Amino acid sequence: MRTRPVLVAATAAALVLASCTPSDGDDPAPSGSTSSGTPDAQSAPEGFEDYYTQELDWEQCGAGYECATAEAPVDWADADSGSIELGLKRLPATGDKQGSLLVNPGGPGASGITFVTDARSVFGQPLQEAFDIVGFDPRGVGESAPVVCLDDADKDAALSEDFSDDQAGIDALEESLKEWADACEENTGDQLAHVDTQSAARDMDMLRSALGDEELNYLGFSYGTQLGATYAGLFPETAGRLVLDGAIDTTLTSDEISAEQAVGFENALRAYVEDCQSGADCPLTGDVDAGMEQIHDLLERAYDDPLPTDSDRDLTQTLMFYGIALPLYSQGNWPLLTEAVDEAVTQGTGSTFLYLADFYNDREPDGSFSTNSSEAFRAINCLDDAGNPDMDFMDEQAAEIEAAAPTMGEFFTYNGLTCWDWPYAAVDQEFDLAAAGAPPIVVVGTTNDPATPYVWAEGLADTLDSGVLVTYDGEGHTAYGSSNSCVSDAVESYLVDGDVPEDGLTC
Repeated sequence: MRTRPVLVAATAAALVLASCTPSDGDDPAPSGSTSSGTPDAQSAPEGFEDYYTQELDWEQCGAGYECATAEAPVDWADADSGSIELGLKRLPATGDKQGSLLVNPGGPGASGITFVTDARSVFGQPLQEAFDIVGFDPRGVGESAPVVCLDDADKDAALSEDFSDDQAGIDALEESLKEWADACEENTGDQLAHVDTQSAARDMDMLRSALGDEELNYLGFSYGTQLGATYAGLFPETAGRLVLDGAIDTTLTSDEISAEQAVGFENALRAYVEDCQSGADCPLTGDVDAGMEQIHDLLERAYDDPLPTDSDRDLTQTLMFYGIALPLYSQGNWPLLTEAVDEAVTQGTGSTFLYLADFYNDREPDGSFSTNSSEAFRAINCLDDAGNPDMDFMDEQAAEIEAAAPTMGEFFTYNGLTCWDWPYAAVDQEFDLAAAGAPPIVVVGTTNDPATPYVWAEGLADTLDSGVLVTYDGEGHTAYGSSNSCVSDAVESYLVDGDVPEDGLTC
C-alpha cells in the first residue's frame, strides 16, 4: 500500500507569485460554449441510453453548493448488470457560464466531492466565473458505491505494521495483504471487479452528457491525470479542454512507477534536508548526505524500537515513513517535518510524526477513518495493473531501487505483492494511449515533484498526440493553485478561452 502515488491534502499551502506570461500556441482549440444544456443520447453506447439521458436532481448542500446523485451501470460491458450511484457536488458558475468543468484531485481514492467543497480557495476566479465546477467521487470512492474492506481496528493495524525483509517478513506481508483482499471481496461484492480507471472514465462521459455538455472540460491532478488521459483515449471526439497536472506517464507499468517514485521522494527529501540545514535551527547536522543518513537512522530506530508518543500508540517505521512523505507534498509543510525530526532526535518521541501519518491515512483521533481512500487506492490500482509477482524480479528490482534511493527506497519495493492474491484480474487496456484526434491536452509537471516525478509529465506529453507541456520549476506535488501566476494564467487561459500555452513553457 505504500508504493503508489496518493494525493494528500496539504496542511499549509504556500502560494508563490511570479511574473511569467504564457504565449499562445499554434494548435487549434475548441472555442465557445461547450454546453447544450440537454443530455446527449446519440453519444451513448448501445443499451446505455437511459444513463446518458438521465436528469440530475440538484439540491442545495451548503452555502452556494449543489449536490446530486447519478446512476451508472455496474459493468459498462453489460447493460443488464444493474446500477450503482455516483455522488456529485458542484459550485455553480458565478458569471457567463460556458458549461461544466469536471475535476478530480487524485488518489486513486481521493474524493472529488470533498475537493469541490474547497473550490473557492483552490480554483481561480476565471474558472469560477466560467464553469460549474463539478466534483464527483469515482466508483469505489466515498459516496460512489465505496469499496469496503477491513474494520477500523484491523485497518489501523494493517497501516501501522512493520515487516522484516527476510522470508518470514515477506510471508507475513503476504498474509496481511490477503486478509485485506479477502475482506474487500466479502464486504464489497461483485462491483469490486468494476472500479477500474477505464470504467470511471466511461462514467465521466456519461456525466458529461447528463450535465448537458457536448464536450468534457476537465482539470485532473495526480492520479486524476491518468483518469483524464484514459478519458481522452476512449472518447477523443468528446474531449474538450483537458488539463492534467502532476502527470502520470500512462506507458509505465506499476513496477516502473514504484521505482521512479522512490527516486522522486528521495530527491524531494534531499531538497528538504538542504533547505533545513540552511537555517539556524535544523536538527540535522553536517552536509546533505549526513542529514539523509540521520533520517535513515531514525527510520531504522523506529523499526528496531518504535518511538513512544503522547497517545497509547507507538510510532512504527511504517508510520514514520508516512509522516516523512506527507510534508514532502508541499514545501509549505517542510517546517512540520523539521518539528517532527527535531522531536525524534532530541526527545526520542514520535508524536508529530504520528500526527502527520494519521493525516496521510485519514485516521481520526478516535481510531476511525474519515474516508475509504486506502481501500479504493488498492482496489483501483490492482484492476489497472497488478504488477509482476515474480520473486526473482522483485528481488532484483528491490536492490536497484534501494541503490537509487538509499533512504526512501525500501518503502517502494516488492510492488508485485500488493495484488498477488487480489480476487479479480487486471482489466485489458481498451483505450488509445496517444488519444489520437483529441484537441490539445495541457500537461503540467513540477520539476521536483515527489509523488509524480517530472519525467512522467514529459512522458505523458510526448505520448499524447496533442500533448502540450507546461513546466513549473519548483518543489511539491502538482502546480495549479500552489505555485505561481504563470501556471495559473496558462491553465485558466486555456480552460476559459482556449488559448493553448506554448509547448515547453517554463514557469
